[in-house]
Amino acid sequence: MKKLQVVLIGFGIAAVAGLYLLPKVVVDNEATGEKMESGAEAPAAISESHENELSSQNRVQADQLIAQFRSAPTPEEKVAAAQVLAGIYKEEGLFDSAAYYWTEASTLWPDNLFLAEEAGKANYDAFSFALDKNKVEVLAEKTRNFLTKVLEKDPTRLDLKSKIAMTYVSSSNPMQGITLLREILEEDPKNEEGLFNMGVLSMQSGQYDRAIGRFEELVKAHPQNIQGQFYLGVSYFESKEKNKAKAQFELVKKMTDDPMILESIQGYLDQL
Repeated sequence: MKKLQVVLIGFGIAAVAGLYLLPKVVVDNEATGEKMESGAEAPAAISESHENELSSQNRVQADQLIAQFRSAPTPEEKVAAAQVLAGIYKEEGLFDSAAYYWTEASTLWPDNLFLAEEAGKANYDAFSFALDKNKVEVLAEKTRNFLTKVLEKDPTRLDLKSKIAMTYVSSSNPMQGITLLREILEEDPKNEEGLFNMGVLSMQSGQYDRAIGRFEELVKAHPQNIQGQFYLGVSYFESKEKNKAKAQFELVKKMTDDPMILESIQGYLDQL
């Protein structure tokens, strides 16, 4: 198993899980004409349709809510049922299903920015785990459409701009996403998502020296970011800075009791 795959399993977060879906882009090249290569291995899909089976614990409630959603006489009632359904599906990691119902809710009330934001975030989660190329493109477009509505009203939402950027990174025009991430960091040099995403992209393209710079900035400004702390250790390891890697992994061990993360850390320490 590749080292980065171990990390993905250990953290299990959407933004990181999409790492292997992204094209290999040189994200910090200051020269004109940045280097791009073909995409890499994608993570396992979480769900493939909004008809996925739920656990017995939630199945009865979900069936009742689906019936309510389909038969509700008013948009208000449909939206209420859709929101609860989306929460149930997200709780069980069925991100496609959650995105489906948030999308339905936002479509019913297109001017409601809360629903637009939740639909955008849900589609981003589903996008991060999608395998099929066409599905990735559809979910990315939905993410951009919903979140852009919110950004137009509140341009300060750099967290949403970062998500939009990452949908472009996996598209046919990845540099559009890189440009957006750079804009975020120009506006807010300590932006947590911007630094993290640029660090991850540097790792994915094998630029571990640049990744170190990004993650060092990240953990200085946001020391409780476990993912950033761990990836800093990985970047030190890949850059052959063994003493720094060992010290960093030992630090992360003190910050978490997650057995999978600790196992990943031990795997690296055993190689030092």
